[in-house]
Amino acid sequence: MQIKQRPLDEKSVNELIAQGTSPLLARLYAARGVIAKSELETSLSGLIPPEQLTNAPEMAKLLADAIAQNKKLLVIGDYDADGATATAAAVKGLKSMGANVDFLVPNRFEYGYGLTPEIVALASTLKPDILITVDNGIASVDGVAAANLLGLQVLVTDHHLPGDTTPAASCIVNPNQHGCTFPSKNLAGVGVMFYVLLALRAELRVRGVFENKSEPNLTELLDLVALGTVADLVKLDANNRILVEQGLRRIRAGKACAGIHALLQIAGKTAEKVTAQDFGFAVGPRLNAAGRLDDMRLGIACLLAETEHEAMQKAQTLHELNLERRNIEADMQECALIALENIDVAESYSLSIVNADYHQGVIGILASRLKEKYHRPTIVFAETGIVSADSGDASEANKTLKGSGRSIANFHLRDALDLVTKRHPNLIIKFGGHAMAAGLSIKQADFAAFQNAFETVARELLTAADLQAIIETDGRLNVHEISLQTSQMLDTQVWGQGFMAPLFVDDFKVINQRILKEKHLKLILEKDAKRFDAIYFNCTDSLNDVTTVVYTLNVNEYKGLQSLQLLVKFASAIN
Repeated sequence: MQIKQRPLDEKSVNELIAQGTSPLLARLYAARGVIAKSELETSLSGLIPPEQLTNAPEMAKLLADAIAQNKKLLVIGDYDADGATATAAAVKGLKSMGANVDFLVPNRFEYGYGLTPEIVALASTLKPDILITVDNGIASVDGVAAANLLGLQVLVTDHHLPGDTTPAASCIVNPNQHGCTFPSKNLAGVGVMFYVLLALRAELRVRGVFENKSEPNLTELLDLVALGTVADLVKLDANNRILVEQGLRRIRAGKACAGIHALLQIAGKTAEKVTAQDFGFAVGPRLNAAGRLDDMRLGIACLLAETEHEAMQKAQTLHELNLERRNIEADMQECALIALENIDVAESYSLSIVNADYHQGVIGILASRLKEKYHRPTIVFAETGIVSADSGDASEANKTLKGSGRSIANFHLRDALDLVTKRHPNLIIKFGGHAMAAGLSIKQADFAAFQNAFETVARELLTAADLQAIIETDGRLNVHEISLQTSQMLDTQVWGQGFMAPLFVDDFKVINQRILKEKHLKLILEKDAKRFDAIYFNCTDSLNDVTTVVYTLNVNEYKGLQSLQLLVKFASAIN
């Protein structure tokens, strides 16, 4: 592991300080590319206007017409936290504006991802007039074609990268579609849906719909928008930070929907002190557990629950599913580590593994864990039991494998898979994703061929230096800055993907160390004669008497009392 300090522009630091930002926050913001305090705007007035999102006004007109004609709308969601929050936001928002709306979410194990022809056939049994995709659809060329044949109008809202061919939908809203000039390309699926709802309200306002009744308050959806945005790991650019900050404020003010409030409670988090990190590490995983192991309808039902009792019941079930997911993941990881003992990982530029016992819903998490451990682009495959569509032969060789991949810096995973496909046209059945994560399907018999093809591409696109894991820090803190007050102040800020939470590095004396619960290292560290409690999770190796420590500041709360605790992320001996 190589420790590097994030570069920062001293001119930007000084400018931010001159504009009233504290010296520490000025350092942190400047290291994340902020050059003026105006970029830290958190009021809703700072949002990019919805009319700038290509096709949002046009989709608003189509939806307004549908509401006026009492047409039946069916939201087609996705089975992750972004898809769940986007579905819930769509249903709540459209209902608040008078729409006749319901939702359908594919079971990932039966139907796969997106608006497939099979999902269209299932949706048609509900007799909708219009299908609205959320967090999917931009790659659903065949599904949209199937819907068109049935006379169903399709409106696509998505944020994923488009392929060479876009579906023949009536309208597509996606900041990443070809020709869209929206300044922020980082909206999550729930963010795109929120923008469409803003545009719809503006259209209904123009039509005079609210002349004799009050307008719906769409800020009530911001807790959902914030959760989905953080959980989906989209970049927290200035526009997304406003959405997340506003959502957090609603929750802290006690205005969260019953479902989010219940999920926070079940995770042991206090709504009044919720942080963006709580979305990523506590709420998001419990919501995702439904789509990974069961059916995301449970997660959406929790988010749409109208009473605290109903929400808590569903949150408890989600919590139990997440515990099951953790156990499955632990078993899979142990199995994977044993399998990798037979592979010279140091000589490999990529990792591709398969196991008949892997759970389809958890392979993405396993890929992420292995990527973090070995710092290689990693794809984990599970057997689906489904026979390849282009083969009438039901033998094992023609059954498909479902793969989920995670990548490292300087290796665009979707583009790498595209390159494999161009060189070996029949190797990958289908694929999709973005730079850091992707999914794909291949024939079981083609695993070895794919493994070799993917490794070849990785060796061409990566250098040996790219395979060296780097941990970026914000440098050292003065001893007086290592305090509970600093930790509390940092917790009030929005941190996340592309705007990473602060990491600090310093040299400490190790005064005391002991193993906690057989898997964590409890520490007392000292700097400049001041001692600090610290914990190194999932580490049982003893540290040297003097150690370089990479850490975050954490507010530890016990029996109502708060104290500072350092969370150690990495430690190495001082030469």
